[in-house]
Amino acid sequence: MASSFINPTRRGFLAGSAAIGAAGLLGVKPASAAVDWKRFAGTTLEVNLVKSPRSETILKYLSEFEEMTGIKVNAEATPEQQQRQKTTIELSSGKPSFDVVHLSYHVQKRQFEKGGWLADISEFVKDPSLTDPSLVESDFAEAGLTFAKDSDGKLRSLPFSVDYWIVYWNKELFEKKGLSYPSTFEEMVKAAEALTDKSTNTYGFVARGLKNANVPVWTTLMLGYGGTPLGPDGKLRTTSDEAVAAAKMYQELMTKAAPVGVSGFNWAEAQSAFLQGKIGMWLDGVGFAPPIENPEKSRVVGKVGYGVMPKGPKAQAAATTGDGIGVVAASKNKEAAYLFCQWVISKEMGARLLQAGAGVPFRNSVLEDPKVREGVKMPSAWVDAVAASAKVSQLALPVIIPVTEFRDIYGVGLTNMIGGADPAAELKTATAQFEPVLARSEG
Repeated sequence: MASSFINPTRRGFLAGSAAIGAAGLLGVKPASAAVDWKRFAGTTLEVNLVKSPRSETILKYLSEFEEMTGIKVNAEATPEQQQRQKTTIELSSGKPSFDVVHLSYHVQKRQFEKGGWLADISEFVKDPSLTDPSLVESDFAEAGLTFAKDSDGKLRSLPFSVDYWIVYWNKELFEKKGLSYPSTFEEMVKAAEALTDKSTNTYGFVARGLKNANVPVWTTLMLGYGGTPLGPDGKLRTTSDEAVAAAKMYQELMTKAAPVGVSGFNWAEAQSAFLQGKIGMWLDGVGFAPPIENPEKSRVVGKVGYGVMPKGPKAQAAATTGDGIGVVAASKNKEAAYLFCQWVISKEMGARLLQAGAGVPFRNSVLEDPKVREGVKMPSAWVDAVAASAKVSQLALPVIIPVTEFRDIYGVGLTNMIGGADPAAELKTATAQFEPVLARSEG
């Protein structure tokens, strides 16, 4: 991006892609002279964050933002469930106590849009006195923009951190069987079954089987069949041919190639099984990678490949979840709050997030910068998988208010399939159960 090469003699903040390695690693802070970072000096912002490695990164460097802008920031990070309850109660009241809010897109996007709780920041992004020239829409993974924009195409938040679903694969087990990483769903199923040897307790595949947690596994597969759980018309497509085919593939992998007891596995159990070295492939989010390369926790250090989701019959898609940061519509300090959001998703902060293994930024320029990558603790194959997934990212779950109920109801059906139940029948039952819940939420 030509616009991201910025005069390095100017003191300031948002680094260009050529300088970001130095910025991320050495704390050098070149920036655009056009943005008046001190414009709102003396303002106090209240910031509501979700407690996570991502918010820890923000809090760690908060004093830099305060020094650069003269803005005082009172930031509170609370555990996810509590934060969701607090934000809903306060935003519904119309008088929230915070100017900036951290949101989980795959759970809260629809709720926040329906409530009109986030400010439209589209004009701020176009304003050169408020926005660094390197901050352009084309720098974000497509799924991030889908999350951040409302149905009218207005930007309601800035995409912060993303989790793509990838395939972790045990190179040693593959080599023993003379197999290479699968490029299609068909090859993935064949490899999973070829790698399975119950006599040695070796299994070709593991993923979440526990009800509720298992639903993104099914929707991930559905994307490869060219389907989504919800159509553009807002109607459920969960009994479509694509949905049934994905459920059948889920059933086949989980019954023929997965460990005993997999119907009780959430991501933690799947991760634990993979770390023991007896699993060929594990399908889940990229954010679960750090323990794999930790010799104190893993028996597969240096033996793991990080693969982009293979192609399905109709599409190649990396299922995506993520979070964003937005300015609250009721805030009296919208422009100052926007500067804070811009700092949170800046290239320098993105580099820090990636290098610490605390999260993956939505910005392609961070992932593609060789200097940033030098400082990443994970193997380069992991970063390659992240960057390649960004190019084929699609939303993993439907953007609806009752996403928890969706996961609960369909999750029971998927767990039943691991026990041998008919996929089409289970999806039909679940859809009949969920339709009225969805209708009530949109009413």
